Amino acid sequence: MPVLALGVSYRRASVDLLERLAFAREDLPKAYHHLMGAEPVRGAVILSTCNRVEVVADVDAYHTGLQALGAFLAESRDVDPADLAALLAAHYEDQAAGHLFSVAAGLDSMVRGESQILSQVRQAYLAAEAEDAPGPVLTGLFRRAIRAGRRARSETAIGAGPSAFVVAGAALGERAVGGFSGRAALVVGAGKMSELALRHLVARGVERATVLSRSADRAARLARAAGAVSSGGLSQIPEFLHGADVVISATGAAGTVIDAETVARALTRRPERPLFLLDLAVPRDVDPKAAELPGVVLANIDHLKDVVPGADEAEVRAAERIVEEEVARFVSWRRSARMAPVIEELYGRAERIRRAELERLRSRLAGLSEEERQAVDAATRAIVAKLLHQPVVRTKGGYESARLLARLFGLEEPPSA
Repeated sequence: MPVLALGVSYRRASVDLLERLAFAREDLPKAYHHLMGAEPVRGAVILSTCNRVEVVADVDAYHTGLQALGAFLAESRDVDPADLAALLAAHYEDQAAGHLFSVAAGLDSMVRGESQILSQVRQAYLAAEAEDAPGPVLTGLFRRAIRAGRRARSETAIGAGPSAFVVAGAALGERAVGGFSGRAALVVGAGKMSELALRHLVARGVERATVLSRSADRAARLARAAGAVSSGGLSQIPEFLHGADVVISATGAAGTVIDAETVARALTRRPERPLFLLDLAVPRDVDPKAAELPGVVLANIDHLKDVVPGADEAEVRAAERIVEEEVARFVSWRRSARMAPVIEELYGRAERIRRAELERLRSRLAGLSEEERQAVDAATRAIVAKLLHQPVVRTKGGYESARLLARLFGLEEPPSA
C-alpha cells in the first residue's frame, strides 16, 4: 500500500489553526477509531506537535487517501474544510518518507535542529501502536525515521545548544521589562521546555522564580534543581501572577491555563510596570486577549518565527545527507518487501518443475550411483539458479519489471505499492 502524509505545519498555518487541529493525548483513541474506519486507510500515525498536525497513513491509493485524510482532519477537529484546503501539504511514497525523516531530524522545524521533535515522533508512533494503528509498513517507516533522527543528533551538532525558542523568547522579554536583573519570574509547566526556560532566566539574572505545574511534586523537583524559590500547582497561578515580571508557560494542557480575566485581576494588584507573557505551548496556554490589556506584552510561537536562529548550515547539510541515506535504505527495504512474493513464487515454481522432471526420469536414472544422483541434482539446481538470476536481479529495479516478470511466467502480479 502507498504511504501518504497529509497535514499542516507552521510553514502555512497560524498558531490559531494549529491550536484548533491539535490532538491531546486523551483525544487519540477516538481519533484513531475514526481514522481507521475510513475505507482507504490501512494504517496511520497522528503526529501533533506545537509546529505541525499531520497524519501519516498507509492508504489504498493517492486520491482516495487524500480525500479520507483531509476529511478526517476537518471532521474530527470540527474545522471547515475550506479553511484547510489551501494550507494542507501532501507527501506521497518516497517523498513522504523523506518528509518524515527530515521532521525527525529537526530539519523541518521552525528552529532547524530543535531536539524535542525526535521524542515527539517517537511518542506519536507509540501512541498509534497502543491503538493497533500503524501496520507493518508504517512500523518500518517510523523506526527508520527515528533512526534518522538519532543519527542526525549523534553524528552532527544540529541539535546542540539550548532551546532557541527559550533564548529568542527570553530576549523579547528582556526588552519588554528592561532587563531581568532583580526581576521576578513565573514558569508554568515542569517539562523540558520549562526547565530550559527556568535555568535560562536564573542565568540571566532573575532574582525570584516560581514554578507551577499540574503536578506540584514535579514543580517542586524542578524548582529545587534549577534554583527557583517557590513552587506549587496550577491553581496557584492567581496567587503568584501579580508579583511576576516575566511569565513563561509551556504546559501541554488541552486548553487555556492563564485567561485574560486572571491577568486583568493581577494587574490591579501590582504597580504600573510591564508584564511579559511568553506562551510556548500549542494549544496556547495564555488567552490571546491578554495582549489587549495595558502594560501587557504577549509573545507566542507565531511571534518567534522570524527571530529564532537556526542551526549551522554545515551541520544542516550533514544532517540532510543522513536523511538521504536513510530514505534510500527505506526505499530499498520497501522494494524488497514488495517484490519478495513474486521472486519467491518464481523460484518455487522452478523448483517444482525441476523436481517433477527428475521424478519423471527416475526410472532412467536408476542405474546411477548415489554420488551420481547427487551430482545430477546439484547440476539441475545450478541450471535453474543461473537461468533465474538475471531476471531476478532486474526485477529488483522496480515495480514495472516485477510485473512484467510475473506476466511472462504466469505468476500473480505484485501490488502497485
